[in-house]
Amino acid sequence: MFGCGISSAHAPRYHLHVLASVNSADDAGYRRFSADQSYFKMAASLRRFVPLFDRILVQRAEAITKTKGGLLIPEKSQIKVNTAKVVAVGAGLRSESGEVIPPVVAVGDEVMIPEFGGTKVELEGKEFFLYRDSDFLAKFAPE
Repeated sequence: MFGCGISSAHAPRYHLHVLASVNSADDAGYRRFSADQSYFKMAASLRRFVPLFDRILVQRAEAITKTKGGLLIPEKSQIKVNTAKVVAVGAGLRSESGEVIPPVVAVGDEVMIPEFGGTKVELEGKEFFLYRDSDFLAKFAPE
């Protein structure tokens, strides 16, 4: 018995999906996700971090703080970034009939997140956020 009224015979099974690669700089006004040696250490931490039910772990895109010419952009002038990359996905939400409803997003998807909300999670010195599947505003279609 798990303490939440679910017997072990009907306990949900979870599969963790972890992002294997990341994108580099982008010209769309923000820096996406840079890969470095610490990324592989971070990926090991993500394998141990399993979002439950319909929760999704994302890494927010970082705002560009310098121009291509090397000038610093003041914080007030920086573009507000509300996009994120999905790095881990829970198994899904259970319906009343017991079926698992899989999340709409998958690992590696780029999503639009609300300006406020989400639960901040820090792994290996990097900031991540946990959202419910229904909290996402949009999913960007792959090119």
